[in-house]
This record gives sequence, structure tokens and C-alpha cells, in this order.
Amino acid sequence: MTSSIPTVHPAPPFPWLGLIVLSAAVFLSVTIEMLPTGLLPDMSRDLGVGEPLVGLLVTVFAATVVALTVPLAALTKRVGRRRLIVITLSVLALSCVLTAIAPNYPTVLVTRVIGGAAHGVFWSVVGAYAGHLVPKEQLARAVSLTVAGGSAAFVLGVPLGTALGQALGWRIAFAAMGGLTLLGAVLVGRFLPPVEHHAGRADAAPVRVRTDPTFVPVIVVCLITATAMIGMYSFYTYVAPYMTDVMGLPATAISPMLLAYGIAGAVGLVLAGAVLGRRPTIGLVVAMVATALGAAGLAAFPEVPVVSIASFLLFGTAFGALPTMLNTRLLHSASAKIRDAAASFYTTAFNTGIGGGALLGAALYGLIGLAALPWVLVALFACATIALVWTALVNRVGQ
Repeated sequence: MTSSIPTVHPAPPFPWLGLIVLSAAVFLSVTIEMLPTGLLPDMSRDLGVGEPLVGLLVTVFAATVVALTVPLAALTKRVGRRRLIVITLSVLALSCVLTAIAPNYPTVLVTRVIGGAAHGVFWSVVGAYAGHLVPKEQLARAVSLTVAGGSAAFVLGVPLGTALGQALGWRIAFAAMGGLTLLGAVLVGRFLPPVEHHAGRADAAPVRVRTDPTFVPVIVVCLITATAMIGMYSFYTYVAPYMTDVMGLPATAISPMLLAYGIAGAVGLVLAGAVLGRRPTIGLVVAMVATALGAAGLAAFPEVPVVSIASFLLFGTAFGALPTMLNTRLLHSASAKIRDAAASFYTTAFNTGIGGGALLGAALYGLIGLAALPWVLVALFACATIALVWTALVNRVGQ
């Protein structure tokens, strides 16, 4: 006679090294995407075009992501996830070097298209990688660590790239990023654990994404994400000239202010994992409202240093929490079978927001003026927050 004792399987070791390397790759990718925002005045002078056109380099990068991520993700769905990250980082490195040696603005546009295509595929893989590496109960911690690379890009990448570009020229900054990204590709190939994904299995049946029961919740998260990011980047893309022309700060203050913003964002990331993440929906609402309040304070009192700088730091802290919370919500919403597809949709939505925001900011730059751009952010964040609250209430009633 034997007794039936349930077997307790210990949680697998948390893949710290692999996720740290993945976070470093995210750091490089985000820094490359956002580097023109800090170097906008320098690139404008050297390339002989207006600042709004340089701001549109962010739009072109993001528009390429939006247009090509889903089809390229489909074409590469059977490529090993780790190998695909190595390939995309290598192409990103190449695009940076080509940007550094580009003789004129049209050539820079082409190099940004190349980088945008690689960036989109990179994020379609990275967005779901943590979900393949760890069990569901470890998702929040894994996503927080991965997304920390994006926060580090704002803390160190963009400010240091800006400082390097101001000291030695914007071309040197892009060339340096190209070299670092190539090194990142080598480290990913060496230290990131490989994963098995559904589409990569030989016996995998075709996945019908639209008939999956989690498809609608995924789309809702993506729509909220796109709306919030349009609001964010309609202002943030032009934050460097806003500091000098509206806040009245000297050009030398841009890099320290971006560093302070990045540090604030890192604090927001910690809050997302330690505090706000315990109640994801409420935490997301709090972060969105706080981001809008920071932008409103900045817009209302731009020439009052104590208020404007405090508002800028609140703005950075609150926004720093959003990517982690949105991505975690996405992975919790999506079933395992459509997780890779959901990551592609999320990447498309996020970059629709980045590109659409930069384009909207460029259009409004000459219509309502640079000083009014933070109010556009406030309005769109209000729309995204209302949609989030309404969705949460409907789901609660329907349960």
C-alpha cells in the first residue's frame, strides 16, 4: 500500500545573466531609436535642415517598425529566437555606422529605415522572450529586468550620447553606438539562453490569432498603448528645443536634464515592480495620471525653475513605470500560442505611437507652437486613461 504524495516541483532558477544581457540589448536598441532627440539641434545644423525634419527621423524609424514588424515577424517565425536577436542587433549596428557616414539628410533617412526594420523584428522577439524563459509567476520580475534596459537608455544612453555628440560631433555618437551594438550581438549569442517557441516547433499547427479568446484583450492593450505613446512623443521628441526655447535653459543643460529624466524613469521602473505592479490596473491609471500632471505643470510654469524641473521629474518618474506595466499586462492577457504575435502587435502599437507622436508634434510645431505641445500629451493621456478605466469596469461587470 502506497501513499499518494503530490510532487512539488521547485521553481526553475531565475535566468539572471541571460535577462541582464537581454536588458543590455534593449538599452542599445532604445538608445539608437531615441538618439536624434538629444542631438536634434546639432544634426539640424550639420545636415542643413530644420529641427522638425530631424525630429521626423524618429517618425521614419518608428513608421518602418509599424509597416514591417508584422510581415517580417511572420517571415522569420521559424528562425531561432536567440539567433534572430543576434541578426537584428547586427543590422542595427550597421545602420548606425551608415548614419554616421551619411553625406546628407536623404541618406540618413534611408539608414533610419534600415535600423527601423531591424528594431521592429528585435522587439517582436524581445517582447515575448521573457515569457518563454520563465513561468508565469515570474513574468513581472523578468519583464521589469528586461525593460530596465529601456530605462537605462534614458538614464545613460541618450544623455551620454548627447554629451558625446555635443563634444565630438553627432556622427561620432552614432558610430560609437554601432560599435557597442555589435558587441551586444556577440554577448547575446554567448550568454542568452535559447528558448523554444510555438511557431518554431516542427509539429506546430498554424495559429489562428483572430479566433484566439485572448485576441480582443491584446488589441485593447495595444490601442491604449498607441494612444498614450502618441501623446508622449508628440512632446518628448522635441524636448531639447523645449528646454532651450521655452524653459529658457542653456544648451549645456540638455544632457544633465535628460540624465535627471532618465534617473527619474528608473525610479518609476522600480515603483512599477515593487508597488504599482501589485494592482496592475490601478497602478497603470496612477502612472498615466501622474505623467499627465507632470506635463501639465511643465506647460503651465515653464519659466519657473522650481516648478518646471519638479514637473519634469514627476513626468519622467511616472512615464518610467508605463512600459513595464503595459508589457506585463500584455503577456498576462495573451495565451501562450499567440504570445509572439501579441508581442508583434504591441511593438507595432508602441512604435505607431512614437512615430505618430513625432509626426503630430512636427505638424503642431508650427501651428500651435512648441510651448503648447505638453498640452497635447495631457489630452491624449486623458483619452487613454478613460479607455483603460472603462475597459476595466466593463470586464468587471461582465465577470
